[in-house]
Amino acid sequence: MDIIAGIAATLLDQLQKPTLAFLIGGMLLASLGSKFEVPEPVYKFIVILLLLKVGLGAGISVREAELSELVLPALLAAGVGIGIVVLGAVTLAKLRGVSQTDGLATAGLFGAVSASTLAAGMAVLDDEGIAYEGFIGALYPFMDVAALVTAIVLARLAMARRTTPVGGGTMALGGGQAPRLDKGLLRGILVDTLRSPAISALLVGLAIGLFADPASVYGSFYEPLFRGLLSVLMLIMGIEAWSRLSELRRVAHAYVAYGLLAPLVHGALGFGAGVIAHHMTGFSEGGIVLLAVMAASSSDISGPPTMRGALPEANPSAYVGTSTGLGTPVAILSIPLWIALAAQVVGGGA
Repeated sequence: MDIIAGIAATLLDQLQKPTLAFLIGGMLLASLGSKFEVPEPVYKFIVILLLLKVGLGAGISVREAELSELVLPALLAAGVGIGIVVLGAVTLAKLRGVSQTDGLATAGLFGAVSASTLAAGMAVLDDEGIAYEGFIGALYPFMDVAALVTAIVLARLAMARRTTPVGGGTMALGGGQAPRLDKGLLRGILVDTLRSPAISALLVGLAIGLFADPASVYGSFYEPLFRGLLSVLMLIMGIEAWSRLSELRRVAHAYVAYGLLAPLVHGALGFGAGVIAHHMTGFSEGGIVLLAVMAASSSDISGPPTMRGALPEANPSAYVGTSTGLGTPVAILSIPLWIALAAQVVGGGA
């Protein structure tokens, strides 16, 4: 009963957080037939500002980290982000009735990182007196960007398979074999993804934060505006989500199961990566825990605007509802599990 009460309390807490509260507010407006709308140019401006802020913050974090200590954990974090999306592509996105684009967008958010969940993990470790690397916050952009780009590329490949005509030189069908895409089409989709407004804003912010010194404009402009702009974005996505809710009802059980189970599976992948780093570089017990927490979490900041900008075909009620509404509470509640497992692994190896 205590576990059930804890889950209920966490869910209630998440409903009161701005991300989910404004999403629900938008759905409520749409359900009441409100004529409220945000002009498309304003929406695009908000998305660009949000993603520039996320990229700048990530670049600043990476620049301030010790490069020699960062390399292996960063590569492992990126690998986990990609692995989570690939896993979602062969599970959720393959289920009957689940749109492949919606499934991949959802997997992309689960592969990306929730900064608030990471902060919660750090707070728990601080309370427990468990040390972790100072550069740990710099790992999240590696997992975050890798997962988002992978999800977008896979979703666009899937759309290309559905729309490219046979005989066009880019797809082959026959003998019961799956469609085959040539290297030119794959390269074109990858280039288009990197050039898309959402990913471009994220990457240029990352580069500026890494190679320049944008701390003053970051602290005086982007940081103060961020939460307010994010709330407007979630309101817009809530309105869109309501209009497309009927698409989700027939397969809601698939997203519920994924939202409840995926954080544990993904956290285990992150935990395994942390153990590898521990044995190879002496990565700390706390670092293992936080890598698992990052993998278990799902993005509530960089993910939604990136998916909305790069995959407008995807249904926000699927990917935001599943990640923030279900995945986040499970990820937060799983933090003690990773602490206990890390103590066993590190203690056993001592």
